Amino acid sequence: MCGEYEHGRGFFTKQEKIEMLEDYKEKLEHEAKGVEEAIKELKKNN
Repeated sequence: MCGEYEHGRGFFTKQEKIEMLEDYKEKLEHEAKGVEEAIKELKKNN
């Protein structure tokens, strides 16, 4: 969502906003899973 205005349209439909936010949420969930795995790996190596 960030920077969308600079590279294209500035206004989105409600459905488009929902889809963008759901996609963003999914990416954050994947990132959080990666962080959890990294923490577990670091703790295992101590």
